[in-house]
Amino acid sequence: MTRREFLDGLRTALGNDLSGSVIQENVDYYNGYISDEVRKGRQEEDVIAELGDPWVIARTIIDSGQSQEEKNRYQEDYGYETGHGIGQGETGRVRTSGRTSWWKRLFIVLAVCGVIMIVMTVIGGIVSLLAPIVIPVIIVMFILRLFNSRRR
Repeated sequence: MTRREFLDGLRTALGNDLSGSVIQENVDYYNGYISDEVRKGRQEEDVIAELGDPWVIARTIIDSGQSQEEKNRYQEDYGYETGHGIGQGETGRVRTSGRTSWWKRLFIVLAVCGVIMIVMTVIGGIVSLLAPIVIPVIIVMFILRLFNSRRR
C-alpha cells in the first residue's frame, strides 16, 4: 500500500463519522508521521505496514469519542507530541480509563505463579541432588556425637 492509498483509505473511513477538520487533522498527523519515519531512514512501505489497516485506525479514532483537546491533553500528560490525532508511537491505541484490564491482571497473576513454581522447582532439584550426600553425613555425625557423649 502506498502513502496516498493509506491516507485516502483513512480519509474515507473517517468521512462518515467525523467533521472535516478532525478528518484533516488525523490525515495530516499520519502523513507527518510517515514523513518523519522516512526521514529517519525507514522504508515508506514498512512504516505503512506497521501502522496497519487505515479502517481499523479510523474505527479506533471514531470509537474513542474524545475531543481533540482531550487527545492533546493525554498526549501532553504522557509525553507524546501534541497537535495531532493520536500520540506518536501510539498509533491506533485509545486511552482507557486508567484501569488495568482483567486479562492483564490474569496474566500478571499467572506470571507470578509461574515464577514461584520455577523457584520451587530449582530448590527441589538442589535438595534432591544434595540429599543423598548430606543425609548420610548428618547421620554419621549424629552417631559420632552419641558415642562421644557416652565416653565422657
